[in-house]
Amino acid sequence: MLLSFKFKIPGFILIFIGLILTILYFSVEFRFEMPVLAVFSSYVETRFLTTFSTNFADELILLILLAGFSLVVFSKEKKEFDFFQSLRIKALVKTAIINVAFLIFSVMFIYGNGFIMVLILNMFFPFILYLVIFNFMKFKK
Repeated sequence: MLLSFKFKIPGFILIFIGLILTILYFSVEFRFEMPVLAVFSSYVETRFLTTFSTNFADELILLILLAGFSLVVFSKEKKEFDFFQSLRIKALVKTAIINVAFLIFSVMFIYGNGFIMVLILNMFFPFILYLVIFNFMKFKK
């Protein structure tokens, strides 16, 4: 059910592009204005099914990073061995446990905009954590 190994390289390229755009977004205020269709929008007023022009840079960066991490995580290794399947399951379970503990800690001790940042980072934290745990377990064997 995994993607071919050839999808890992485009995944890493997308992650690299996403990280470069993230640096540009925060350092030189990278902006990319475009009209968008919003199912729900709540800025000054709450609106449903509306269109408006907005800075799409942050959404673009998140989409690029999510696509990149998804391709890397869900692709086979160059040399895929049978025992990798059990390693993947163990890494997934450990990732879920650590991530839930992280979220519980965040809910209890982080407030305001810091919590929103935790939620945004949590889009990528499970991917990164899974890759670290899986590769650690793989090299340990």
